[in-house]
Amino acid sequence: MKQSLIAIAVLGAASLSTQALARDTINIVGSSTVFPFATAVAENFGNTTEFNTPKIESTGSGGGMKLFCAGVGIEHPDITNASRRMKVSEFETCQENGVKDITEVKIGYDGIAVANSKEAPQLDLSLRDLFLALAKDVPNPEGGDELVPNPYKTWKDVNPDLPDTAIEVLGPPPTSGTRDAFAELAMEGGCKTFDFIKTMKSEDKSKYKAVCHGIREDGAYIEAGENDNLIVQKLEANPDAVGIFGFSFLDQNTDKIQGSKIGGVQPTFDSIASGEYPVSRSLYFYVKNAHVGTIPGIEEYVTAFTSDAAWGPEGYLADKGLIPLPDDMRANVANAAQDLEPMSSPQ
Repeated sequence: MKQSLIAIAVLGAASLSTQALARDTINIVGSSTVFPFATAVAENFGNTTEFNTPKIESTGSGGGMKLFCAGVGIEHPDITNASRRMKVSEFETCQENGVKDITEVKIGYDGIAVANSKEAPQLDLSLRDLFLALAKDVPNPEGGDELVPNPYKTWKDVNPDLPDTAIEVLGPPPTSGTRDAFAELAMEGGCKTFDFIKTMKSEDKSKYKAVCHGIREDGAYIEAGENDNLIVQKLEANPDAVGIFGFSFLDQNTDKIQGSKIGGVQPTFDSIASGEYPVSRSLYFYVKNAHVGTIPGIEEYVTAFTSDAAWGPEGYLADKGLIPLPDDMRANVANAAQDLEPMSSPQ
């Protein structure tokens, strides 16, 4: 019996050893917004170290979390990028599936641009304008504290100061962190300017969220997938359309498109860094600590990403549109990331 147990143990160890050798490249999934930053680090990492260039897929923040939290093992990704913080529900799913120790790395800031072709007039939109243009249900234009299906067809219907062009907005799908952040920062920001809706938050939080985050489904908002470059191409081809995506894509395509002012503030590197631009958010990646030591290069990739040469004010990621963290915060995050400190639940 003892010999049988020893044989099983040896076979199990051999199986684990075979598994460990089955993948020698870091597998990264997640946010389309973080994708260009992670790609730049991955390419630099592959060119300057002994490790393979990590494989990166743009699945959206929600899609990446689903893949990342599905389990531990070489068939599951090692890192997921996110343009919002991990949700409590996602953290709990990770825990349930054995993904216990996770390191959270906040990499910097990004603004969500509302952009159109340079052939069209630049828009100056308030958060209320955005809510009224894109919400599924809006306050009755005829007055009263009631909600009606969105009746607005043109930007001028929403606000007499805006152009008389049809509302046609190309934006991210529900799996996208950009969609989540836009709903929270822009849609909800405009929604709560109506007092009777604002009071819902204390009376019926789920109804409040459904109203403030609900996007219309009548064709005015078009889900354009996770490919932000495709949105840029469509804006260039259609001057009447408006697109929603991360600032980095605006920054890289200023010869073709322009960002709308939000509340009179242009989306720029400085306005996002200062917090003046109202639709800005933090960007992250998450590391599956159980894969460290099994998949080669994870620790070194984290160190490369959190080096000043990459994410510092003069780093190569700033050239791609990443807004760096303040110096003190950046140092603290780098220390925690390089030590692979596990996060607690993101309450």
